[in-house]
Amino acid sequence: MSKSLYSLMLSDDVVREVDRLALRSGMSRSALVNRVLAEYAGVSTPEMQIDTIFHQVEQLMAQAGEIVPYFTRGQQSMTMKSSLEYKYRPTVKYSVQLYKTVDGLGRFGELTINFRTQSRDLLDRMSQFFGFWKLLEDNYLSEHYLPGAVDHALQDGRFVRTLALPKNTSYSSEELADAITEYVRNFDALLKAWLMGRLDVSGLENSYVANLNQQQTII
Repeated sequence: MSKSLYSLMLSDDVVREVDRLALRSGMSRSALVNRVLAEYAGVSTPEMQIDTIFHQVEQLMAQAGEIVPYFTRGQQSMTMKSSLEYKYRPTVKYSVQLYKTVDGLGRFGELTINFRTQSRDLLDRMSQFFGFWKLLEDNYLSEHYLPGAVDHALQDGRFVRTLALPKNTSYSSEELADAITEYVRNFDALLKAWLMGRLDVSGLENSYVANLNQQQTII
């Protein structure tokens, strides 16, 4: 959705209240005015669609209770935190960023997983998990996407994975929210099982495939 510069005559009292609401919402004045006018006119903007997706992810995550979501309206990203079943209870932070438009490869966002820790053993085991996870996705997901749509990177204590729509598919906001929620939940559950020694490489693959076969939507 393209944007242009317009000049409006507004009363000072209205602008002061708009600025106060924008500051409280973490939005710019222009973004808030655009949202209000869009809602009044019945127009769905990319920002509103992102809010809808994140709001549903927040609700779905809250129902399970294993992962704690943090969402601020008007932002293009949200975070989720999960405590590992490991000594000192370190946390993993999942950050989802959504783009305003889908690119030519079907990519609509990216997931960043931060796992900073002082434990070398934990760091090594998590790095192994991420390496195996990439191999699993390369083996079982690549056929569903355009080449280069799903990319993985492991660097500086974080794992980054692009989020993309499978070939020849179109998801509603609700379906995207469900897919994001299921992906993070499955990842988190298998990561914890791996760290606690309940899964070896073979078990990880079997569990990954079982979860994949149960999903209605994939990303």
